Amino acid sequence: FSENLEEYKKSEEICEEIIGIEGIDDEEPKEQCQKQKHKMKIPKNMKITNIIKHRKNVNSEDDLIPEALLVDLDTIEGIVESPGDPEVGCQKQKFRIKISEKIKILHFKKWQKNSQSPGTSSVELDFKGNLEQNRLAEAQQQLMKAEELLFGSKEVSRTEDEEDKLHMDYEIFVLHLRLAIHDSFSDDNQETLKSALTSILKEEAQDRRWMEVAMDQRPVWRPISCRQIHDTLLQTTVEERMKNAEDEQENKADILSTSLKREVFRMGKQVQKDLLRVVRNLKECYPPDFDICRTYAQLYHQTFSTRLQELARCKISSEDCLYILSWIVEYYPKDVLKHKELEEHINSSSLGALLPEEDLKRLEEQYSANNIRNWLSNAFEKEVKKWSDGIEPELMDGYYFSSLAFDVLPLIDGAVKDVNALLSCESKARSLLNQLDSFLLSYKTSLEELVKKKQENIPKTLTANLLNIYQFRDYVQKPEHPFLEDTRTACLSTLADLKNICHTYFLSRIHTELKPLYRKLWTQVWFSGHCEVVEELVKALENKTDSFKELKSVCREVRTTLAANVISESLIT
Repeated sequence: FSENLEEYKKSEEICEEIIGIEGIDDEEPKEQCQKQKHKMKIPKNMKITNIIKHRKNVNSEDDLIPEALLVDLDTIEGIVESPGDPEVGCQKQKFRIKISEKIKILHFKKWQKNSQSPGTSSVELDFKGNLEQNRLAEAQQQLMKAEELLFGSKEVSRTEDEEDKLHMDYEIFVLHLRLAIHDSFSDDNQETLKSALTSILKEEAQDRRWMEVAMDQRPVWRPISCRQIHDTLLQTTVEERMKNAEDEQENKADILSTSLKREVFRMGKQVQKDLLRVVRNLKECYPPDFDICRTYAQLYHQTFSTRLQELARCKISSEDCLYILSWIVEYYPKDVLKHKELEEHINSSSLGALLPEEDLKRLEEQYSANNIRNWLSNAFEKEVKKWSDGIEPELMDGYYFSSLAFDVLPLIDGAVKDVNALLSCESKARSLLNQLDSFLLSYKTSLEELVKKKQENIPKTLTANLLNIYQFRDYVQKPEHPFLEDTRTACLSTLADLKNICHTYFLSRIHTELKPLYRKLWTQVWFSGHCEVVEELVKALENKTDSFKELKSVCREVRTTLAANVISESLIT
């Protein structure tokens, strides 16, 4: 404004020099001509265009000055130099005055137009206008100049109203600044954000300047701490976006089986999506001093970590526990942070662990020990409840069948493989297998209690469980399963006891039924050559051992064991 006003005054002075003293038309015509003759000393070939050429504007000035005014001044100068009719000279002098007034008006209109145009200069809008057009850097400059005028000199007096008004303007400016930062991820906010960041740097410099001034002499609003406002708003924005995370491909999250899995998946994908936008778009808006890629990476990392800590400290299922471990060990470091566009801008090693060590150990323990123990306990409790309720075992293809081994062994084997893959720790995998030893001891105790009861379904139940026992034994004996030798030996010993419990139960019943036949052996009738006794005993033994054919692969071992024990018992009898 000041520059345009100065130009306008210069033009006015030039016009006055050409025309003469203002108010000349109020004097007598003769006096007017004498004064004008004294004032006018203009070169013969000078034109009006020479007067204004220092201000010629390629955009608008040629349009503002009509061709009718670009006239040669020879005629005007001739009025002064040549003696003529005074009245004619005065008429021409009045004509020259009218031309000068038109020039003044045109200059004023041009100045007025420039002062109202929003796009010609950063100082052409007032403070309110700059804010309305999101020109925050320009608005900040205006505030800073006003601040310097009020507080820059002790000699300048200021009123309380002036201070209050400037304070209010700063509050309004900071509000617009907050809005620009909060909308950082909006595509149509990029230019506003650049302007806001420029003003932040200038405000930080102004804060430092005022820190060198006594507190009672500086503005009450100093320091404004715009950088701190910016950093706090970034954190708030990140937390909001993570809380309301919506993955672009919802179907991928929706197919996950639990709400925890869906939440973790969406947060992890939101981290990657937003960091990519920072690298692709926001990075260009920020000055290098902000180190914005690292800043955003730390904020998203911390927000994701905080939420995972909350989830890890809750009572969650083993399935959810494994999913969180998978994100910590596999998906987040290898898929999210190692994205080809992010890797060169983000130093993932400087971010630290996604979970603190104590929380990670708790999660590992919850998955590897407690959950395995719970799986085994739940599966075994269901099996024992069937025994207590006298429920007959399931028949499958004509054979009695128990699913205990089929339920337990895949869980243990899968957990061992997951721990090895995720944690790369064989010792933790071995600790899982230690749970099997405790499980088999509980199995033995419950089976001993079962055979003491008088239930009709006990033979069928034991027959079904013999298959479980042999499946457990085969698993423990395989060298590829990383048992400690002490654990392997203990498990095999317990399984041998379980087998003997079942065999002893069947043998005791068989011996009771065959005792009348045992008594006929080694008698005089038997020694006299009567073979009916032996044939009857053999037939009875075949009938008893045939009842174990439903054990399929183990029937030969069971039948052989039973037959040997029957013969031994008969000899003793």
